[in-house]
Parts: sequence; structure tokens; C-alpha cells
Amino acid sequence: MRNSDTLMLIINPISGTNSKEGLPEMVESALLPKGYAIEVRYTTCQGDATRLARIAVEKGYGGVLAAGGDGTINETAVALCGSSVPLGIIPAGSGNGLARHIGIPVDPRLSLKVIEQGHIVDCDYGTVNDRPFFCTFGVGFDAAVSHRFARQKRRGKLSYIRSAISEYVSYHPQTYTISANGHIITEEAFIVAVCNASQYGNNAYIAPEASITDGLLDITVVHAGNPVDAAVMGVDLLTGYINRNTMIHTFRAPAAVIYRTGEGPAHIDGEPVMMDDIMDVRCRRGALRIFTPGSKPRFQPILTPVRSMISDIGIALTNILRKR
Repeated sequence: MRNSDTLMLIINPISGTNSKEGLPEMVESALLPKGYAIEVRYTTCQGDATRLARIAVEKGYGGVLAAGGDGTINETAVALCGSSVPLGIIPAGSGNGLARHIGIPVDPRLSLKVIEQGHIVDCDYGTVNDRPFFCTFGVGFDAAVSHRFARQKRRGKLSYIRSAISEYVSYHPQTYTISANGHIITEEAFIVAVCNASQYGNNAYIAPEASITDGLLDITVVHAGNPVDAAVMGVDLLTGYINRNTMIHTFRAPAAVIYRTGEGPAHIDGEPVMMDDIMDVRCRRGALRIFTPGSKPRFQPILTPVRSMISDIGIALTNILRKR
């Protein structure tokens, strides 16, 4: 069998809240009849997914399937950027932001149907100080929450909400200067989010109109406000109306430089990192190949989030019934 007929399946066994037991058999059942051989690998520490995916690139495999959350997807995709080896996403994390943006179902069984179809698209990714991100990069409140959430023993949506509430009580906005599109702006901001994709995960749309094939990054500046403003913004984040919120300033650019008063917390695809006071962000157009659905409905505020919520409920109920 040719190497191009082999898919490497990289599984993060501790991502998200669901067990990965039986996943290799599920993947083989779906893809062996399509003529693929499946090589299963498990991550054991940070950086493993990158190391394993590089092996797949060196051997000329037909693709790398990443089963995990956005952190696992990031680690895997880093090794595939600029290569001909496509990324297949099997969502198995807490937020699954990139998968949701692309339209990949968060049920592993349904996500495999996307890979079965073999529809591959050349997609963009972003870099900040040469570090890749595929969904979002951010500084400010969301970065502080990511750092707090990373210290929690429990994962999942409720734990993240608790981290956000705890951080909000003591958080103070910072001043940022952003140079982009030949203009310079200075803002006191609650959040500065640089988005390749439309959402953080869990259907929280920070940049509803973002595209991963337009060669541009959507930059969202969230201004500081009172608790009522924050509550309204939270609703807009979940309904897709955030671009109409008066606390928001958003624009698109192929590149930008963000300045702040000193180094501090940031996040890359939800994973906490420390970042310098000067952050050079760039869009790398069409440099990552991804298995995607053949088509994706146009984003519509309220309707798209509601459809996603109903789908999530249906998948959750199906999984409960399968376990009985």
C-alpha cells in the first residue's frame, strides 16, 4: 500500500469530557472501506501531536486526523502548514471552535463522513510573532480567563463559565495600540481578539463574518463597560449579533501589529501563553489543507446559533442512548 493511502489518527486521550474508548475502531470502520489504512497514535504530553504529524508529512501520508480539542488541532496543524498533507478534524474537545466554524459536526461519527467525502480546501491560518493560530488569538479578558481555566481540575463549559465570572470581578482593561491597513488606533480595551475563524468555541461568535479562505483576519476590539454592558455583550456573543454591539469595534486586515505596555497573558486557540509587548499578527493565506464539508450554510444571527444548539442537544441525547 502506498503511503498516500495511509491516514495517521492522533488522539488526545484527555481532551474534553468524553472517553475516546472505541474511537480507533470507529475510524477504521468508516475509512478502511474507502481504501485507507489507519495508523493510530496517542499523545502523552504537550508537543506530541506536532511531532507525530511531522512524521506523517515526512512519510507522505494521505492525511492526519486529529481527535481532540482546539489545542490538539493547533498542535497537529502546525506540522501540516505549507505541506500537501491535509488535516482531518474529529472534534473531541470542550469548545471545538475551528470544527464548528468549518461546519464539521461535533459528533465523531458524523465528522468522519466529512473525511469520507474527501473534499479538501486550502485554508488560511494566522501567526502571532511567528506562532501559528487557526481559530483565534487574543489578549485581555479572554486571555486572563484562559489562564485561570487552565488551572482548573475540571474541564467543560460550566468550569469555563465559573472561571470567566471569577476573573471578571477583578479584571482591569488595558490600553492597546493597533497598527493595521495604514492606520493606527489606540484604545482602552477589555479584549482584543484576532480571528481567523468565527468563534471561540461552544457557539460563542466573536467574529461572525470571519472566513478562513479570504486571506484576512477579523480583528475585534471590545471596549470596557459596566456589568450590564458585559451581560448584553454576552448575549450578542451567543446570538451572532456582536458586530452590532456599540461596545465593539471590528475590522479586517491581512496583518497588524498590536502594542501594549508590557508582556503578559495571551491565548492561542484557547491555550494560555505569555506574549511580548509587541505582537505581529499575519494571515497566511491558503497554507493549510483541511477536509471540509462540501458546502456550509451562510451565517445568520440567531438562526445559525439556534440550529447549532439544537444539533448539540440531539448529539448529546444520542450519545446518552448509545451508552445505555
